[in-house]
Amino acid sequence: MADFFKEFFDGILKLILSVQWYDIADIILVAFLLFYCIKFFRQTRAFNLIKGVIFVGVVYLIVSTLNMSVSTFLFNNIFSDIVLVIILVFQPEIRSTIEAFGRGDLRKINLFFTKSGYNDDENIKSASAIAKAAVNMGEKKIGALIVIEGKTPLGEIISSGSKMGASISVPLLENIFFPKAPLHDGAVVIRENKIAAAGCILPLSQSEMSFELGTRHRAALGMSEMSDALVVVVSEETGTVSIAQNGVLQRELKFGELTEALTEYLVIDEEEKPKVLRFPRRKK
Repeated sequence: MADFFKEFFDGILKLILSVQWYDIADIILVAFLLFYCIKFFRQTRAFNLIKGVIFVGVVYLIVSTLNMSVSTFLFNNIFSDIVLVIILVFQPEIRSTIEAFGRGDLRKINLFFTKSGYNDDENIKSASAIAKAAVNMGEKKIGALIVIEGKTPLGEIISSGSKMGASISVPLLENIFFPKAPLHDGAVVIRENKIAAAGCILPLSQSEMSFELGTRHRAALGMSEMSDALVVVVSEETGTVSIAQNGVLQRELKFGELTEALTEYLVIDEEEKPKVLRFPRRKK
């Protein structure tokens, strides 16, 4: 046993002494790339897709170990072009990251974050402020789009707008969406009781919609279809306030209904997210 440990430590010492400066540089470069790849995927919707790919990979290893011929054949054909598939799926995210490197703006890819936790009192205040601002803008027929981030990271959406990091308040939301304001055409993204960014660009839904609904409602539905976010949309034409979540649009909400819906979405434990919002029932 003593000889075994002696040979083991001698091997380690020999390996350490054989390391050259370029080996250390190689390790640092690989670690740097892996670090920023993790940061990049951690903040985007691609992170959920990566977890799905890892799950499929684990299943592949299991069927290969058990010599399941049919399943192994199918997986071999699926994974033969997996690198190309990943590049095609993550093309927008990869492009934005490479552009950030090209501009030398590494802050654009500083995407690793941890949620600091949710305070129920703050969430209730945020829900009330968002509802009040939406109803006020509806009465004035000012169009608005407010996205509340859920468990799906919206880093690429935030990056498409102007970052703010401001506290939520009724006057600030109304000023952002004021018709002559520079950011009124885009969406506001709220993260952890803060206005993370304004003037953000949302993906449009390809689902069939009523001719009465315009681009804002299509954007709200598109965002809700691609994430677990809750989206508040105010119509510029009619002044009605609606909510979109999980591809479902609930229209013409009053202040009480809107506050109840927002509070139910925000005031929940972190482990329970994402949560399917139960829209408030209306009295007939």
